[in-house]
Amino acid sequence: MCGIVGYLGPKEPKNIIIEGLKKLEYRGYDSAGIAVIHDGKTKRVRAQGKLKNLEEKLISESFNGHLGIGHTRWATHGAPNERNAHPHQAGEISLVHNGIIENYLEIKAELIKKGTEIKSDTDSELVAHLIWEDIQKTQNLLQSVKNTLGKIVGAFSILVMWEKSPNELIAFKDGPPLIVGIGEKEHFVVSDVQAAIKYTKRFVYLNDREIVHIQGTDVKFMNAKGEPIKKDIVTVDWSEDQVEKAGFKHFMLKEIYEQPRAVAQAIAPYIDTDTHSILLKNIGYEMTDLYKKIDRVFFIACGTSYYAAMVGKYLIEQIAKVPVETDIASEFRYRKPVMPANTLVITISQSGETADTLAAIRLAKECGAQTLSITNVAQSSIDREATGHMYMNTGVEVGVASTKAFTSTLSLLNILAVQIAKVRGKISVADEKQIVQSLLAVPSQMETVLSYDKYFKEAAAKLAEFKGFLYLGRGVSFPIALEGALKLKELAYMHAEGYAAGEMKHGPLALIDKDMAIVVVAPSDDLIDKTISNLQEAKARGGKIISIGTGENEGLKSMSEFYLPLPAAFWTTNPLVAVVPLQLMSYHLADHLKYDVDQPRNLAKSVTVE
Repeated sequence: MCGIVGYLGPKEPKNIIIEGLKKLEYRGYDSAGIAVIHDGKTKRVRAQGKLKNLEEKLISESFNGHLGIGHTRWATHGAPNERNAHPHQAGEISLVHNGIIENYLEIKAELIKKGTEIKSDTDSELVAHLIWEDIQKTQNLLQSVKNTLGKIVGAFSILVMWEKSPNELIAFKDGPPLIVGIGEKEHFVVSDVQAAIKYTKRFVYLNDREIVHIQGTDVKFMNAKGEPIKKDIVTVDWSEDQVEKAGFKHFMLKEIYEQPRAVAQAIAPYIDTDTHSILLKNIGYEMTDLYKKIDRVFFIACGTSYYAAMVGKYLIEQIAKVPVETDIASEFRYRKPVMPANTLVITISQSGETADTLAAIRLAKECGAQTLSITNVAQSSIDREATGHMYMNTGVEVGVASTKAFTSTLSLLNILAVQIAKVRGKISVADEKQIVQSLLAVPSQMETVLSYDKYFKEAAAKLAEFKGFLYLGRGVSFPIALEGALKLKELAYMHAEGYAAGEMKHGPLALIDKDMAIVVVAPSDDLIDKTISNLQEAKARGGKIISIGTGENEGLKSMSEFYLPLPAAFWTTNPLVAVVPLQLMSYHLADHLKYDVDQPRNLAKSVTVE
């Protein structure tokens, strides 16, 4: 939800922290701040709004210390203003916090009763007061952190320093991600590895209820009781230039254009290009044993990942003949789900840190289900929680609105559906080969669609005149319609709804007039005639149709204000190709309206609390 950066080492912390926060601004941009030990005292600078406001304040500031913490915020408790910006201070204690303290009301009441002056509206400041209250007795930061950890309840990652100990940094977590970067005589604590990848490729991922104690060049890991634990160092091969825009106006546009490569990277580990066959290996399960036993599959995800899961339902049911349920993670957690024996639960999360999805996979395990995660970040919380693992392999995705992670996930779901079908004897060699060949063709088909980019840029002014957008699709195109509507809402802040085209008569027709755009995903498949029939109903009521079809479909083209021809694809891969123009349309419309495409208002990339 928020971004954390901490540094202890020989360099001046200011620039390192600001550089790191820039890489994390996708996680929150309501306010930002840093605190550095300077001349034996804590020097804090905070600013409301985006990080550039903090940078302007820091231009004339200098620091002589070597210990500092920084934060970029997405507001939960308290308005997004400087008063509520992190770092928060209590006495000689400064800290940054990502997450929510659930028992903050009780803590606040107790502190007020003791006469504590609370200066912000956040739950975060209260933790600083607890540590400050305790350290006046212990004069030991580590001991006070351990004492405080037992008093707070919720989902949190916290990084704390004490001005009397300018060579000591402590972090602890129970929920949102927190990662330790191991450098040469310098160490980092960050929410995401990209914040420190410029300086080190060696990272340690903290698990829940773990503490890292950095003192000088010494790094120790322990559990909440202070007992030493052994942690593995993971080498991350991301390069710094993976998070740069590479000449594109926005990260999102760059990531849309990266999709052909992202899909190729996602499928490469699982395809034998000589035989055009699929083999899922090294994912944590013996495929034959697992999939022969499966009676039901549950997909659990949120947002764009949920729409990918809906595509997965069509693929697995039609290819592998296994019943599939899709669940929104936040609903799955609280509806007391019934999990039949021999259930496989598949979670999808780009970051691997989505709070509701993480809680859902834990619940599924408690119910006895087998678990498989699809993430973009190895060693993320969801990845570590699952038994089986598949990776999107897209590289860093900075834009808040997901693009390449979505299409990479769709490609993996094709792979997964075929593998389940193979093990269960539900797919022929010829059909497997056809799907593999279709997947291998997707990158070049995406390149073709991307060549239409300029037309969406030119059409943006006209599109901005519509009062709303109705997205339609049938079969496997229905989730793509939902995803298209979500992208428009996320980026252009316009009313947009996705519907199954067959539901037009059951309410949506009442919305249609000349000011309503009808965006239809209608590739040439076995449902195309029914889709066109639904469009006739919309056109008869004055709706303006924007259609995405296969090749030169004259019937569809004649009905449409705008028509975009897609390359012919197999039904399993049509969604990967069809979603690209919807992404481009949303991007250019939002850019035309002068909105911040990479950082839409009120949204964050990784939702690590409920």
